[in-house]
Amino acid sequence: MFKPIQAYIGLRYTRAKRKNHFISFISAISMLGIAVGITALITVISVMNGFEQELRERILGMLAHATITSVRGEMDQWEQAMLASANHPEVAGAAPFIERETLIKGYRTSGALVRGIDPELEGTVSEVGDKMVDGSLADLREGEFGIVLGVNLAMALGVESGDRVTVFAPQVRSTPAGVIPQVKRFTVVGIFSVGMHEFDRGTALVHLGDASRLFRVQSGASGVRLKVTDMFQAWRVARELQSELSEIFFISDWTQKHANLFRAVQIEKTVMFVILSLIIAVAAFNIISTLVMVVTDKQSDIAILRTLGASPATIMGIFLILGSFIGLIGTTLGVIGGVSLATNVETVVPFLERTFNIQFMSGDIYYITDLPSDMQWSDVVKVAALSFSMSILATLYPSWRAARTDPAEALRYE
Repeated sequence: MFKPIQAYIGLRYTRAKRKNHFISFISAISMLGIAVGITALITVISVMNGFEQELRERILGMLAHATITSVRGEMDQWEQAMLASANHPEVAGAAPFIERETLIKGYRTSGALVRGIDPELEGTVSEVGDKMVDGSLADLREGEFGIVLGVNLAMALGVESGDRVTVFAPQVRSTPAGVIPQVKRFTVVGIFSVGMHEFDRGTALVHLGDASRLFRVQSGASGVRLKVTDMFQAWRVARELQSELSEIFFISDWTQKHANLFRAVQIEKTVMFVILSLIIAVAAFNIISTLVMVVTDKQSDIAILRTLGASPATIMGIFLILGSFIGLIGTTLGVIGGVSLATNVETVVPFLERTFNIQFMSGDIYYITDLPSDMQWSDVVKVAALSFSMSILATLYPSWRAARTDPAEALRYE
């Protein structure tokens, strides 16, 4: 069907001839519309991928990929759980922990989640050691009762490194004076900032041994945190470990704890993809208008070709090639523009901020002050395929109309 004659005539119709400059202008607008739509779609999807990746990295900077806990709250056999986890080929690190919600008093008072950790093993399951803005996790020594605070929590308490704070444990103890809460004075030995308000404002770290004494955890740990080689396989590793360990252990992964958050991000990406795809659809529909005008303008040419022996399939092929060429050029320009912009967002945005003296994402409001971008070629291929498919579909009706042209009717008034 697509012989050189169809390609020759179809591509020739893309060039302006005397009276059809307007048609060529509409063709150029269709190409430009498709290119702009693809550029916008690739850029937006890449930026949203970047936000998702940045969010995931910041969350997992504090949270483990998987967590082993006990249905009773304390783990008498946490060493067994660590040994079983370490034997799994996809577990990269394991560390015990104790977590309790408490009240902390400095110059001011605030609630917080106090987590007891082993400073030597914590680096194998989280990145908090790399996010220290003052001090280090090595300053947490058993028996010295040091504490590391999130940067926003430290500001809320009005303290800094070297100051002392009081931690109120949820347990109480009986004395001759009555029942009083369990309290302990800690010295601030470090401050961390992971860039997530949830952790920077509400998390404090102490040594595992100190937490065991403060919260009266006789077993020494309330759970084991794990890091796996592939975070996206954490659910499978957790399921495999669950089948190996006793029923008294409960294993959860990071996707369960933040399922709603990442599901919302995924839904937002899907909605944005659909909305921006409408831009491409509108541009593709312009191809219909272009081809309809070309068919009307070329009625006599079509009739002559038919009288010379051209079949309806040949006529249809001419206009299919014309519409496909418009869609191909628009798609190619859009992919080039989208890839170029998506891979240079970190450069383009600061340039625009300096040029117009504005800040798109103020640090006073957002915890991510830069626009991250993670362009994935699978998204680019998906967008390009969608655009070109729309262009092909847009050519079908005008091409079919051209193929049905009656030569006698078209040449009646010529």
